[in-house]
Amino acid sequence: MKYFLHCSIIWLLVTSCNTKNDRLPILGRTEIKNVTFEGKVKADTIYHSIRDFSFTDQDGNTVTEGTFKDKIYIADFFFTTCPTICPIMKTQMLRVYEKYKDNPNVLILSHTIDPKHDSISVLHDFAERLGVVSNKWHFVTGDQDDIYDIGQNYYMVTSLEDPDEPGGYIHSGAFLLIDKSRRVRGMYDGTLEEKVDLLLKDIDRLLQEYGEK
Repeated sequence: MKYFLHCSIIWLLVTSCNTKNDRLPILGRTEIKNVTFEGKVKADTIYHSIRDFSFTDQDGNTVTEGTFKDKIYIADFFFTTCPTICPIMKTQMLRVYEKYKDNPNVLILSHTIDPKHDSISVLHDFAERLGVVSNKWHFVTGDQDDIYDIGQNYYMVTSLEDPDEPGGYIHSGAFLLIDKSRRVRGMYDGTLEEKVDLLLKDIDRLLQEYGEK
């Protein structure tokens, strides 16, 4: 199956990287805007961040950006009937789940790219088969255009219907590490164990950045 990360050199700019204090980069476009504060004009950096959203999870609960307030989370895109990379991705994401299942500061958000098939009940059964709990790992469905928009324009990954592909879709195998300000702090190939090893290390680094374990 052809799949790819939607991350051109221009689009995925590393906008902040301080190796001295071991901070993770902030990925995405950055804007510099002039703002007036106390009568003085100053330059303010606006970082790329995930927009507001509203989806429905495997228990029928509404999941919004507020669900992840003061949390870091790992996001991905999949569909339950995927015959190629998704089973590998879920095996790797289970490693993340198992390591942080007792850590309230880390959550997981998986978006289906096939909402016509992946109903709430389908996602519920899928989560049950994985043996995960919904307050830690949210599998969400919603309007397809909305899911595609947030994937391509905010998480910076690609998902497309493609009848020539196994399962009818082409999509990224990326895991995205999102901080408490909804900024993308890392992108990892969720089909490769060594890349998920790096993700696990970077989650710990991000937790340390917030003074957490």
